[in-house]
Amino acid sequence: MQRIAQSPLEPGFVQNPYPFYDRMRALGPVVWWEDYGMPCAVSYAAVNAIMRDRRFGREPIAPLEVADHMQPFYAVEAHSMLELEPPRHTRLRGLVVRAFTSRRIAALEPEITALAHQLVDALPEGEFDLLTHIAQPLPVIVIARLLGVPDHMADDLLRWSNAMVAMYQAGRTRAVEDAASAAARDFSAYLRDHIAARRHQPADDLITHLIAAEGDDDRLSTEELITTCILLLNAGHEATVHTIGNGVKALLQSGQYTADAPVEPLVEEVLRFDPPLHMFTRIAYSDIDVMGHTLRRGDQVACLLAAANRDPGHWDRPNDFDPRRVAKPNAAFGAGLHFCVGAPLARLELAVMLPILMQRLPGLRLARPPKFAPTYHFHGLSRLDVLA
Repeated sequence: MQRIAQSPLEPGFVQNPYPFYDRMRALGPVVWWEDYGMPCAVSYAAVNAIMRDRRFGREPIAPLEVADHMQPFYAVEAHSMLELEPPRHTRLRGLVVRAFTSRRIAALEPEITALAHQLVDALPEGEFDLLTHIAQPLPVIVIARLLGVPDHMADDLLRWSNAMVAMYQAGRTRAVEDAASAAARDFSAYLRDHIAARRHQPADDLITHLIAAEGDDDRLSTEELITTCILLLNAGHEATVHTIGNGVKALLQSGQYTADAPVEPLVEEVLRFDPPLHMFTRIAYSDIDVMGHTLRRGDQVACLLAAANRDPGHWDRPNDFDPRRVAKPNAAFGAGLHFCVGAPLARLELAVMLPILMQRLPGLRLARPPKFAPTYHFHGLSRLDVLA
């Protein structure tokens, strides 16, 4: 297996990781990334195959040894369907899907549309940060309302979520771990009380439907409800914030910020071109041959989703942003058993917000060059300063 080194915190990589992915892909579909100490799938075929292969999974073979200061964080993670395999994953996802239905998501379109217009109406005069005023509030308010959490909690949800997802970023420190554990503890305490209130006073929201969801005489426990709500809140807004920011940046820089772009191809191209999550790992549950390389039981392998999305073997002109490109499956939401359960909601938010921005703010332009935050394996801007 060919080897390559690249710090995920090096400034040039942070601002544009795609040339590095091209160099990796030139070495083969699976390459050893020295800085992570693991093999990485970089072609679309390799990434797609690993994510769909049930001989790979998320659960570690040996139990994790958790330090005392990390107990609150991992107490939440212990019930996350993102980190579990069948049969627990099957049970949890099945119960969640019973509540998180496509019909319920589609019914949100008028509310998302109204919120998008309200956010545009509230924009300040002159220069503003599109992340702060549009990209962050839209998805966090939508997912909070879907769950039945009051709008005034949005700032707390955002703060807790940011602290927790920082655990997956390169360069993790003890301070990051302490903040994540504190956030997990506070987030859990809030949701425990909120869930208890909903048990006594049901409402037409996702938490109530999750409480009521059952199958084969089975229901979600309180701990599972807490973790599922945290997962939906964290994943339900974090990725969409980055996707809106990255998408508007791509539209403006490519000169294709125009209201006449067909919506579905636009959304899929935004997701393909610069996705919010660049790395998702799997563990081999047996000795497995992957594209001519043998992975041993217990080995971890990284699927580089963004590299797969720029594979010239799968797309023509992969480094060109083309919102009229004929859409086909990309790796932004993963694949297989762990395909993102919130993908329909994310697509709906993008399909509503991007056209409204282009219709309401046709003269939008960059106020200064945008910069990405050093948060790999997430890929999102630190700010997007624009003028309308």
